[in-house]
Amino acid sequence: MKKGLLAVAALLVFGFANAQEGKFKAGAHVGLPMGDAKDVYSFNIGLDATYTWAISDKFDAGIGSGYTLYTGKESFIEDASFVPVYATAQFLLTENIFLGADLGYAIAVAPSNSDGGFLYQPKVGFQVSEFSVYAGYKGIAADGATLGSVNLGFNYRF
Repeated sequence: MKKGLLAVAALLVFGFANAQEGKFKAGAHVGLPMGDAKDVYSFNIGLDATYTWAISDKFDAGIGSGYTLYTGKESFIEDASFVPVYATAQFLLTENIFLGADLGYAIAVAPSNSDGGFLYQPKVGFQVSEFSVYAGYKGIAADGATLGSVNLGFNYRF
């Protein structure tokens, strides 16, 4: 089932890449776990891909997916990894500064007995025509707990 959801997520993100009205972005992020997660995990690293459409001159909305990994601090703590599938939005405050948010679901990949959870990621960033950089907080909420991290990311526009 998880492989099927991963395939659907990949099709959603990459299937729209040939449409001419939108923008395809791919990139990576690194982060430091926060809250209770910092006691268990060392850092967060991942890949991101989004496809957005211009709703207005200052507002883009679209879909995204990727892969995110939280590495365990101790050798007996298994790494946690997720495939997020989300809606994304970005509002330009100035020509280059933006506020954004991702909302969706993080599908648990590892450990095998993990549950996925609600994904949210507010962010602020700087962009030019070819790329963007951002800072944000990523939270994955499941079973009354949140796996969170403060992240820095880079996206390249195609």
